[in-house]
Parts: sequence; structure tokens; C-alpha cells
Amino acid sequence: MKSFAVLLVLLAPPFWETTSPDKWTEEQLQSIFAESPWAQVAAAQTLVGPAPPATVYLASAEPMRLAEAERRRRLAKKRFAQDAEEDTLAEYEEYVQAHRDKVIVVAIAYHDWGALADASEAATMQKECRLKVGRKKYRLEGYFPPTPSDPYLRLVFPRAAGERDKRFSVEFYLPGAAVPFREVEFELKDLVYRGRPSY
Repeated sequence: MKSFAVLLVLLAPPFWETTSPDKWTEEQLQSIFAESPWAQVAAAQTLVGPAPPATVYLASAEPMRLAEAERRRRLAKKRFAQDAEEDTLAEYEEYVQAHRDKVIVVAIAYHDWGALADASEAATMQKECRLKVGRKKYRLEGYFPPTPSDPYLRLVFPRAAGERDKRFSVEFYLPGAAVPFREVEFELKDLVYRGRPSY
């Protein structure tokens, strides 16, 4: 009987499929950015031990866009964001809304704004970031820098993955990181939201 109960829990749909974002607990809201099919942790190793991991998620996927909107709604109550930062975020939201069927946006938790402000490092980042689908690689189309109220570097790639593909990976370079080159991989069969592919 106990094993049957465990099986029911394992077969139960995830909370993002059954509950609207405004009903999510704080723990659920945090977990979708770290433990859902749309999120990955890009680990790295140095000669002296592990480097800080980079948390990555597909910001263009519908469940992640809903989660971001809910996170912003809750943070707005604290009213700490500056007007200029809100303008930047509004610009990003308008861009994704207008191009959501044409791009894949990868958000990476990132706090080293000084390194990103270095022109040489920024140029290296733009050169080294790639979306890999099968044997093909696609260059970065652009990026949105992090802000204090939205500490995520958002990389924009063409929406090159299609129904016939099984997976895609993202190779990226983080200016200022101890191990700047990282890679994450996403399985397309897992990127389904309410019965439809979403990434």
C-alpha cells in the first residue's frame, strides 16, 4: 500500500501544471527556477575545487515567463526597484512578447556587472555564446544585461530547435567567472507545458 501511495505521488502532475502562479508557495516559486525541466545548474571544476555553479533557465518558455511575472509581482510589494530598472525590464518583456516564436532566451544568474562592463570581456561573451542543435551552432543575437532588481544575464538566440530535434545545448561565457566557459543541455521531450512544447 505504501509503494502505491509513492507511485501516486510520482505520477501526480507538477504544481505548475495544476495551479496558477499566484497560488504557488514561495518554495514552489523558487523551485521552478532551479528544479524544473526549464532550469539547469551549470557546474564547473577548478584545480583547487568546485567553482560557484551558474543557475540557468529558459526565460522564453511560457511557464518561466509566468513565474517571472509572479516573482516580480511579489517583489513589487517591497517597492525597491528603481524606475530606470523597471524601464529596462519593460523593454525586455516587450521584446520577448514580440519575438517569442522566433527566439530562445536563456537567463543566467549573474552579479559581476563590472566584468560585463569591460568591452573586451563583453565582446568575448558575444563571440563565445552558442546555441547548439544537432551538429549546427547558432550565434548569439543579442543580450539584456542584469540589473540590481533583475540579476540575470539574458542571452538571446534564434529559435533553431524544432519538433524533429531531441535536444539542444547552450554554450556560454561568463565574464569574470573563475571558470567562464559553461554548457547546459535541455531535452525537448521534457519541455512541455500543458500539452505543448514550450521553450
